[in-house]
Amino acid sequence: MTKRKGNRGWRWLALWWLNFSLFLSTMDAQSHYSIPEELKQGSMVGNLAKDLGLELSDMFDRKMRLASDDGEQYFSVDVGKGELVVNDRIDREALCGQSASCVLPLQVVVENPLQSHQIEVEIRDINDNSPRFPTQEINLQIPESVVVGKRFPLESAEDSDVGSNSLKSYSLSKNDYFSLKFKQTKNGQAVPELMLEKPLDREKNALHQLLLSALDGGNPARSGTCKIAITVLDNNDNFPVFSENEYKISLKENSTKGTFVIKLTATDADDGLNGEVKYLFGPRTPESVLSTFEINDVSGEILLRGPLDYETSKSYLIDITAKDKGTPEMEGHCRVQVDIEDINDNCPEIVLTSKPSPVREDAPRGTVVALISARDSDTSDNGKVVLHLLKSFPFTLKASFSNNYELLTNGPLDREKISQYDIEIKAFDSGSPPLSSSTIIAVSITDVNDNSPIFTQSSYDVYLTESGVPGSILYSVSASDIDSGENGKISYSILDSKVQDVSVSSYVYINSDNGSIYSMHSFDYEKLKVFQIQVQAKDQGSPSLSTNVTVHVFILDQNDNAPTVIYPSSAALGSLSHQRMPRSAKGGHLVTKVTAVDADSGHNAWISYRLAEATDASLFAVNQYTGEVRTKRAVYEQDESSQRLLIEIRDHGEPTQSITVTVSILLEDGLHEPILDLRHKVSEPSKKTGKITLYLILSLASVSVLFLVTFLILAVKCIRSSRSSGSCCMRRSDCDDYKNPNRNLQIQLNTDGPIKYVEVLGGDMMSQSQSFMSCMSPMSEYSDFTLIKPSSTTDFKEIISVLDASLPDSTWTFESQQVS
Repeated sequence: MTKRKGNRGWRWLALWWLNFSLFLSTMDAQSHYSIPEELKQGSMVGNLAKDLGLELSDMFDRKMRLASDDGEQYFSVDVGKGELVVNDRIDREALCGQSASCVLPLQVVVENPLQSHQIEVEIRDINDNSPRFPTQEINLQIPESVVVGKRFPLESAEDSDVGSNSLKSYSLSKNDYFSLKFKQTKNGQAVPELMLEKPLDREKNALHQLLLSALDGGNPARSGTCKIAITVLDNNDNFPVFSENEYKISLKENSTKGTFVIKLTATDADDGLNGEVKYLFGPRTPESVLSTFEINDVSGEILLRGPLDYETSKSYLIDITAKDKGTPEMEGHCRVQVDIEDINDNCPEIVLTSKPSPVREDAPRGTVVALISARDSDTSDNGKVVLHLLKSFPFTLKASFSNNYELLTNGPLDREKISQYDIEIKAFDSGSPPLSSSTIIAVSITDVNDNSPIFTQSSYDVYLTESGVPGSILYSVSASDIDSGENGKISYSILDSKVQDVSVSSYVYINSDNGSIYSMHSFDYEKLKVFQIQVQAKDQGSPSLSTNVTVHVFILDQNDNAPTVIYPSSAALGSLSHQRMPRSAKGGHLVTKVTAVDADSGHNAWISYRLAEATDASLFAVNQYTGEVRTKRAVYEQDESSQRLLIEIRDHGEPTQSITVTVSILLEDGLHEPILDLRHKVSEPSKKTGKITLYLILSLASVSVLFLVTFLILAVKCIRSSRSSGSCCMRRSDCDDYKNPNRNLQIQLNTDGPIKYVEVLGGDMMSQSQSFMSCMSPMSEYSDFTLIKPSSTTDFKEIISVLDASLPDSTWTFESQQVS
C-alpha cells in the first residue's frame, strides 16, 4: 500500500471509530457477526431471519434491506435464504487501517410495520500484507571521521496488518562496521537506526552495502527488505544538530494561510561553510505535507501554506533535514508532529434512512412513519447531534440508537383538513457556537371513509301538478361527501315505503348517479294529494356510509273534473228530471233545486248555475249560486203546460268544465201546493222548526266545546314535551299525518235562503280540506240531509251521530259521494 492510501485509511478509521463508539453507547441488544477479510463474494455472514426472529416469508413481504450506504457496498440480504452475504471484496486495511478492532455497524430495515435492527460485523485480520519499506534502497553518505557509536536513522517499514500479523522485528545483514539499533518515539513506535561499531576508513572500503529486513508475526511470517548503500566521505566531520529530535505542536483547523507553526534551530560545530545550515523537508515527504506546509530554508520557520481539515487529516508527521554547506554535506534530522484541533465547522446532516410512506388518517398514535439518522463530521461535542421538530405537528421524534430517530404519529389525523404535512426537522450540534441544518419531509395522509354524505337541505318540498307526463323529472336532490376517491363517490336510491299500500317505487324512480327523481306515471290529485319519498345517499367506501333525507311531494290540483249533479236524483243518473208545478204559483215560487259538486278543489270546485235554454225564459230563473229554480212571475193562462229548462252548471277552473241538466216542468191545475203550506207553516210559529233550530245550535255548541277541550289537552301535552326536550313538537309518524286528515274540524251553519244546511270542514296542513254539508230542503215537511264529501274517520261519524240524535223529529236522508 502507498502512504497516501494509508492516510485515507486512517481518516476513515477515525470516523468509523467515532460513530461506532456513539453507537455502542446507545444500543441495547444487537446481533454480532465475525468474519475474516477477503471472503469470496456470496459467502454467508450470518442467518438474519433466525437471529432477528423473522420467518422467511417475512423477509420478502416486509422488504428487508440494508439502510446504510457502506453496508450496501459490502453486504447484501439474500431474502430467499434469510442470510446476510458478502457483496464485495472486503479489505480490512482499507476500511480500518491500523485499528485493533474493525467493526462495521449495519442497519437492517423491515416494513409493514416499519422497524429497524442494528447489527455489527467484525472484520478479522488475515496476514495478507508483507512489511514494506517506503523505498527499496537507502543511500547514506558518512564521513570517515565519524566516531564509533554514531547513529544514523533509517526509514521504518510499514505493515497494513494488525495484531499478531503486524510488523514485529528488523534484522540487518552481517557486517563488521554497523549494527541495528532502535529508538522509541513518543508515540511508542520503534524506529530502526544504523549504529557505527568500528571506525571507517575510506581508503580501505569506500562503499558498504547492507540488507535491512522487516519481519511480521503472521503464520507463516511475511517479510520485506531494503538495500542500504553507504558511501564513506572525507572532511567536514561535524553534523548539524537540532535542539530536540522530535517536536510536537497543535494547530486549530481554522488557521489561515501564513500562520506560524514552529521555528527549528540546528547548530553545526564546524566553521565557515561547513557550519552554515539550511533547512529542508525530508526527501520522502508526502505531497499532503508539501501542499499544507512550507519551510524557510534559512531561518527554519515552518508556516501554514494551505487549509487544514480535521476531518481529512488529524495529524501530520514532518521529517526535517538540516544540511551544512561543507564538502561533503553533513546532515541532521528531526521530526515535527503537528496535531490538528477540531473546531465546529461542519453542519449536522439529516439522512432519511427510510422514505416516509403514506399514512392512513385513522393511524393510531405511535405509528412509525419514517426512519431518520443524523451525522456530523466533527468530533466530541461538535459531533453530537440532536433533532427537533420546528412546528407543532401531530408527529414526534423518538431517539432509537446512535443518532437514529423514528418519526411517529402523535395525534389524530384528518385528511379532510390537512392532506399532506410538510414536516421541517432541524438538527443542532453541541458545538460552540452550535451549527444547524434542516430538511423538510413530506408525509401524505391517505383517506379513510369517515364522513357520511350530506344533503344540501334537511328536507325537500316538491310541488307537482297532477296529470303530468310519465317519465318527467320531479326534482333533483344533491349530496356531497368530503372524502376522496371511492369514499367520496355517491350513489342515490329510494328506500322502500308504502304510499296507499303500494310501494313508492311504483310511483317514482331515481337516477343513482345524479339524484334526479322521475315519475313512473301521472298523478291524480283526487286520489293522491301528498306523499313522502325517503332518498338515501350512500358512498362507495368500505364500509360504506349513508344519509337519508325526506322528499315531500305535494300534488297540485288541476281543473280536470266537471261538476257532477247529485240532486235531483234522476238528473244525477243522467235521465230527464220531471217536476210539477201548479198554475196558481206566484212569482218567486221555488220549483226545484239543482245541486252539483266538483271533485276538484279551490277555485276549480266553485260552481255556478245558469239557465242556458228555456221554453219560456221569462217564466223561470235559476239562482247563480244555489241552483234554485224559481218563477219570475205568475203563470198565465196562455203559458204552455209543459216547460223545458236546460240548466248549465260550470266551475271556475281554467279551462272551465261544465255540464247541463234538463228539467221538465208540468203546469197543472188544482195541484196541491205543499210549498205554500210549508211557507205558511214557516211563517207561523212552529214548535217543530224551533226545536230543530235549537238542536242545531246545541250541537254546534257541543262541537265547539269538544274542539276547545281537545285544543287545551294538546296544549298541555306540548308544554310538558317542551320542558323535557326543549321544543314543542306534536309530530307524529308520517303515516299518522295522512291517516287522520280531519283533525281541525269546522262546522258552519248557513240559514240564508229557503234551504238550510250545515257545512263541516276538516283538514290539516298536509292534506286537502274535506267538506261536509247538511242540506234541508223546504220542498216537503221532511228535511233531506245530504253529506257532501263525507269523511271516513270515526270522529266525524260520531259528530254526525250527535247531530242526528239532536233532531228526533226529522227524517235525515244521506246521499254521499266519495271523491277520490
